[in-house]
Amino acid sequence: MRHNKKFNHLGRTASHRNAMLANMACSLIKHKRITTTVAKAKALKKFVEPLITKSKNDTTNSRRVVFSNLQDKYAVTELFKEISVKIADRPGGYTRIIKTGNRLGDNAEMCFIELVDYNENMAKEKVAKKATRTRRSSKKATAATETPAAEAPATEAPAATEAPAEEAKAE
Repeated sequence: MRHNKKFNHLGRTASHRNAMLANMACSLIKHKRITTTVAKAKALKKFVEPLITKSKNDTTNSRRVVFSNLQDKYAVTELFKEISVKIADRPGGYTRIIKTGNRLGDNAEMCFIELVDYNENMAKEKVAKKATRTRRSSKKATAATETPAAEAPATEAPAATEAPAEEAKAE
């Protein structure tokens, strides 16, 4: 019976699948982004996220557990020294899958999987979105404070006319 055997076997034997996922996880840790098929990316996400969570606790036992899965001491060192520091406050969701279209040869659905905190472009977009939100809220707040006070625009107008006159005198 097939009860509770829901994960994708990816058309491989268990040893081949484990070796492939370990190699892909090492590549993801070293390069921060890899391109692969959607099915492999989803399987890799389930494989690598528990390892990243384990790396938050830097103990000998957690290093041994991660090394038994990855079998690459450079990837383990990178994971515990750099990545775990950057994702220390994140409760989960360390990877992102972005679909890129279909492969030319066999029309397989392709994507890239990346570590969330290492994509500078996405981080810049989030900062820009946050900045626009704060501007809107501050404009609404300033408009609400200026509307009852009719004196605020009147005091700004003479100051604006004096500034060009002072510049002309200086020249």
